[in-house]
Amino acid sequence: MIDKNINPKQTLQEKLNQETAKISWKSLQKFFAAGNAIYISTELDLVQVAIAISEDNGQQVETWMEAGLVDVVLDGQALSWYEDDVMVWAVVIRPWVLVQGISSASQEECK
Repeated sequence: MIDKNINPKQTLQEKLNQETAKISWKSLQKFFAAGNAIYISTELDLVQVAIAISEDNGQQVETWMEAGLVDVVLDGQALSWYEDDVMVWAVVIRPWVLVQGISSASQEECK
């Protein structure tokens, strides 16, 4: 029996929360090389951005892009993360891998 009281957006949010993980940037190189790594500013909630992208909310994503809060991972950022062996938050919204830096204090906890 289907529970008609389930909020589909809440279910998607819960699913994405469970699929979000800390991972070494070095482990994501193939996605970066393919142009499928998307930078998400730490000013945004990674899961909320993932929801907007999965729901094809182009207007919201465009607003974030214009503000510089969402963009492809640029070469300089990728190199810096690689050289510093950085851990990032990541979630997959096919074909994209959304990545968000982790604060320095959190970086130390991950090592």
